[in-house]
Amino acid sequence: MPPLAEHARDVRSLATLSKGVGDAVDAALERSNGLLRLAPCWVPRSFLHPGRRLRLDPRDLYAFGLDRGGIDERWFGSTTEAANENRRPDEGLSYIVDSDRRFTLREAVAERGSQLIGERLWKTYRRWPVYSKFFDNMGPIPLHMHQDRAHAALVGREGKPEGYYFPPQYNPTGNAFPHTFFGLSPDTSREDVRRALEHWALGDNRILDLSAAYSLAPGTGWLVGPGILHAPGSLCTYEPQWGSDVFAMYQNLVEGRAVPRDLLVKDVPSDRHADLDHLVAQLDWEANIDPMFKQNHFLRPLDVHPRATTDWTDRWVVYGRVRGELVFSARELTVPPGVRARVVDPGASSLIVVQGEGRANQLTLRAPSMIGFHELTQDEAFVTDTAARAGVDFENTSPTEPLVLLRYFGPETDATAPEVGTLAAA
Repeated sequence: MPPLAEHARDVRSLATLSKGVGDAVDAALERSNGLLRLAPCWVPRSFLHPGRRLRLDPRDLYAFGLDRGGIDERWFGSTTEAANENRRPDEGLSYIVDSDRRFTLREAVAERGSQLIGERLWKTYRRWPVYSKFFDNMGPIPLHMHQDRAHAALVGREGKPEGYYFPPQYNPTGNAFPHTFFGLSPDTSREDVRRALEHWALGDNRILDLSAAYSLAPGTGWLVGPGILHAPGSLCTYEPQWGSDVFAMYQNLVEGRAVPRDLLVKDVPSDRHADLDHLVAQLDWEANIDPMFKQNHFLRPLDVHPRATTDWTDRWVVYGRVRGELVFSARELTVPPGVRARVVDPGASSLIVVQGEGRANQLTLRAPSMIGFHELTQDEAFVTDTAARAGVDFENTSPTEPLVLLRYFGPETDATAPEVGTLAAA
């Protein structure tokens, strides 16, 4: 059976199997002691060029079909649908895998919300409101921004802040352009941006002339609020973010490829598609022209515990508040060979293993070297609020290499997370 037909069959069978999700969640949690195995969630982007570092079998880069574009993203712990044209109904949604049962994380949270994500998040959002992804491209992404809460609400969507971390294990090469443009030069005027948008159909609008690029380094990151222009470079990026897929592209030509104007206005009310003043007003102007942009957005990993207190390390890699809110945070756990770490967390998280092998409670963990489009893996899991607060036992079963995993948390969960600009202790 052709891969796409096989996937369509799988989606139909998953819909059938999703009946009685609550009981299935209970059974899965009992077997794994509070964790849920997640299947890889692949997402294509028609306007980008895959970077080939997601460990996806190269033969499956266009498994969604050539017209959908190559797969350059893998989403983690997602209850958010991808906002792609011609998408499949479940595109962007993470599936829980337990024996012969498969059902979406969204369904599981709907059935066992307070147990999975905690009473506070369940009462406030009635869903898991965040997700993370790897995005991996050969070259740069067009200069764009994500709308804030107010502007996204105009089209019935939610705004999106996001954070970046560049895991060394997924960056053996920097690809074509490992530099990111952020914000606007402090002397930029609103009229300058408006003029660039006026020239959309007249060749390169040269909006990058108004911005500045920063060299990207594996093992570091950035925090990017809504309304901030950015053109991500070509490092494979771990990206915790709010559960929304809104964006607006402000650059019309990238590496000789035209960016459709539809991507500038896809999350703008139809009666304002030609309103250039509205498009400029979507930008967080003060944040964009901040002369201390790097100081206020660049992230260095910071130890959660003093290194002398444990024989394993846990580091904040994405942290800081966006407009006064701790929207999400992320940590990197490293467990040396033969070591066992009992980790107590302040709430639910979604984890991805980037190196090594071991166990988390009763769940086997293993970082894959290559993944087929339809293959299940042992590198991704959702840690329930109940299990996180009780403590999860991570054990490295490899005799030679560390077990390294990334995990992200929901809003206002990791209250001890530092602010941007905090320096590591000497």
